[in-house]
Amino acid sequence: MTATPWPTEIRLTKDRRTLVVTFEDGESHELAAEYLRVESPSAEVQGHSPAERKTVPGKRDVTIVAVEPVGNYAVRLTFDDLHSSGIFGWGYLQKLGRERETIWGEYLAALEAKGLSRDARR
Repeated sequence: MTATPWPTEIRLTKDRRTLVVTFEDGESHELAAEYLRVESPSAEVQGHSPAERKTVPGKRDVTIVAVEPVGNYAVRLTFDDLHSSGIFGWGYLQKLGRERETIWGEYLAALEAKGLSRDARR
């Protein structure tokens, strides 16, 4: 069993497009707002089973408007599209950082397969 990662810094960049998370072992990840929004751990995105998982399009320009602590185990992110139901635990943030290339690639492939775009509809 691995120990729960512990963040020493959670910082939102000035442009509100990147969340920087640094862990006590020095591991650090810059996580784009778009990536965090489309991989939100909320039931709205993840569903209640893998079959219910949603592919969220149109979030290329999303920003983070608030980062709020949830106890001592997570943060709740509020995005400018008003999505705020995902609670990002430390382990999930670490996973998103460590596995970004794979997770992001799977997301882009799902968008393409469904004929969806990263850009918002105009």
